[in-house]
Amino acid sequence: MKKIKVLFVCMGNICRSPTAQGVFQKQVTEAGLADHIEISSAGTHAYHIGDPPDMRTQQVAQRRGVNLSNLRARRVRADDIKQFDYVVAMDQDNYRELQAICPDGYQQRLHLLLDFAPELGTREVPDPYYGGPGGFERVFDLVEAAARGLLAEVRRQLD
Repeated sequence: MKKIKVLFVCMGNICRSPTAQGVFQKQVTEAGLADHIEISSAGTHAYHIGDPPDMRTQQVAQRRGVNLSNLRARRVRADDIKQFDYVVAMDQDNYRELQAICPDGYQQRLHLLLDFAPELGTREVPDPYYGGPGGFERVFDLVEAAARGLLAEVRRQLD
């Protein structure tokens, strides 16, 4: 069985994309596919390189059984798009940033996370950074639903 590589991308890599990385890793592990799917996250901006996820993000994740404490922010590179099979943006702004650095012939690897959960009726995971605690809970809910859809898609690729 081949290995599929998935990269989640938001702006600073301290809220949404590490949440997606942690949630997806948990779902992949529970599905018994950890040896077949590699997961990472990155940001389109260099604001927080080397920093752990935002404490509010970590607290929500921890309450929901996901440990993000070992993750550290990094900036996405054009080479990442060549290395990862799925490069999954949290919103349109970050999707456009990825399109701007995408090497020719790799555009099909770029996705919006919530396109894997069309039943939610929205295409963007909102940035919770400047809001209250409810925003972090909402992000987790959206990510959890979309991660299930993404996992179903990746499973088809593994067959």
